[in-house]
Amino acid sequence: MNILEVFRQAIDSIRSNKLRSSLTLLAIAVGVFAIISANTAVLVLDNYFRNTMSLMGGDVITVSKFPAIQMGPSDWNVYRNRQDITIHQMERLQDMGEGRITEIGPNRTYRTTRVTYGENETEPNIGIRGGNEFYLSNNAFTIERGRNFLPEDIDYARAVAIIGADVESALFDREEAIGKTIRVEGRPYTVIGVVEARGAVFGQTMDRFVVMPYSNLAGVYGRNQNIGIQVRAGSVDNLASAIDDLTGLLRTIRQVEPGDPNDFEIATNESLSNTFDSFTGMLYVIGFVIGGVVLLGAGIGVMNIMLVSVTERTREIGIRKAVGATRKAIVSQFLMESVAICQIGGVIGIILGAALGNAAALWLETGVVIPWGSAIGGVIGMMAVGVVFGVYPAFKAARLDPIESLRYE
Repeated sequence: MNILEVFRQAIDSIRSNKLRSSLTLLAIAVGVFAIISANTAVLVLDNYFRNTMSLMGGDVITVSKFPAIQMGPSDWNVYRNRQDITIHQMERLQDMGEGRITEIGPNRTYRTTRVTYGENETEPNIGIRGGNEFYLSNNAFTIERGRNFLPEDIDYARAVAIIGADVESALFDREEAIGKTIRVEGRPYTVIGVVEARGAVFGQTMDRFVVMPYSNLAGVYGRNQNIGIQVRAGSVDNLASAIDDLTGLLRTIRQVEPGDPNDFEIATNESLSNTFDSFTGMLYVIGFVIGGVVLLGAGIGVMNIMLVSVTERTREIGIRKAVGATRKAIVSQFLMESVAICQIGGVIGIILGAALGNAAALWLETGVVIPWGSAIGGVIGMMAVGVVFGVYPAFKAARLDPIESLRYE
């Protein structure tokens, strides 16, 4: 008996028991769906995270009071009790780090508020940020029109501003923004630059901000507020040495005693990627565990349906043996039925799982991913489930006595 004939008989047998077969297919599809949807969603997140990180300079180092990403339980009182990172400390770092680390600048959002121009105003969701001449390059922004800050703008705390694309579209839809005076909480600032649109990250726009000289905002909001510090290593190859220099300088500036742990956090794209990889690894494990439990139950269901099928078709088996069917042919038929049920359910689960997982890609506005590895693994896994849970019913059918089988009612 050739394999095509065996497969055709298997499909006919599945069709003849539609309800029972459908319930078994559903159980298998749910198990595969759980694994594939989880894996696809993780691939989407990983793709999106790496695309987002690629927008930032690979040699940018960020210093903060709190961890950028925290995995697992942690005593946040330890972080809260740390002294703030202040503008004064950043300026000392600029003086002490000259020639060793470059492009040192603050990274601080002071307020989220409305911005007005004449009779036009934005929604109260515009981030008011303090920066210097390195802020745009450290955060991968590009000037579209106008100019960047000059050192003199920072030194003299000038009331100038660079605006994001969303702010421009809200306030200056019919006129040029450069040279106009906007108001932030009643204070006037002259627009000197507009940055190119960056789009959204994790569903949040990157273009809804106004950045002003930190020295100007320090006079408004105070110099002792907690800030972040961004530093460039010069190249990716210099990251390790730059981090060592930065750590030593900050420990000196913040008067950390020898032997005490750092009271600040240092993050790079690489460290964030490693943390994210740990997170996605956990998601993979969770998805496989949940899907594996469901598939175990589905496999038991496959064995059950095949045992019932053997019982219902005892007389058919007797007739086939009476006309010359070998044990091998009987085993092949029932194993093929088991594998066919698993493969059909698996394909359904793969398609639905990939579709749901890519819903995250649409929400995040990133590229659709196809989980080829998981899909191929699902097909192979379903074949294994079909064989493992179908082998006992198949051999039970093959061992039936033909005479007794023909008498079975």
